[in-house]
Amino acid sequence: MFIVAATDSVVIAPEWDRAAAEEIRRLGEVPAANVGDALQRMTVMDGGIRLLTERAALLGTALTVDVRSGDNLAIHRALDEARPGDVLVVNGHGDMTRALIGDLIGEIMVNAGVVGAVIDGAVRDVRALSEMGLAVYARAVTPAGPFKDGPGLIGVPVAVGGMVVAAGDVLVGDADGVVVVPRDRVPDVVAAVDGIGGKEEALRQRILAARGDRTQAAR
Repeated sequence: MFIVAATDSVVIAPEWDRAAAEEIRRLGEVPAANVGDALQRMTVMDGGIRLLTERAALLGTALTVDVRSGDNLAIHRALDEARPGDVLVVNGHGDMTRALIGDLIGEIMVNAGVVGAVIDGAVRDVRALSEMGLAVYARAVTPAGPFKDGPGLIGVPVAVGGMVVAAGDVLVGDADGVVVVPRDRVPDVVAAVDGIGGKEEALRQRILAARGDRTQAAR
């Protein structure tokens, strides 16, 4: 950690499985909505989890953290466990009074290769986080900083945006929001998204053709 603090109150789960980048790449090439459709629209985070930075693309594996409201000690400790391609996923219990991450944690994320964060709580230093190229989703923005006392849990299932996210699950996000792909369903979802996109494109072409017919008839 880059801060000096006792972490006796932070519990870390055993190692978890992460999907390889090539295994999930296709999920980052289609709209998050299509990924959600492939999961029967059952694993989409609620609309309160909003994109706050300029980077409107998120794809990576979940590094999960459960914190006490307004306290980010476990987040600092979790980043020691991070691997390139991880997404920081934090259950901040919806607290919007204190920011759980800001520009300094953002710098640590960049160092570790963490591509973004999904926070069920608040963040700050949004402009700086955006300039770092991070995709950050949260419920709110506030300049108020956090405490660093603990306790916390790392690598356990967490509740974020009305969804349960396990360490190693895949997060797909864009300007519309965030979808959770359970780790064991990744191959099925990758196989399904092209069919969903194809059906939508076929319908779009029918709509455009009908519009063209009306325009032609009006001449």
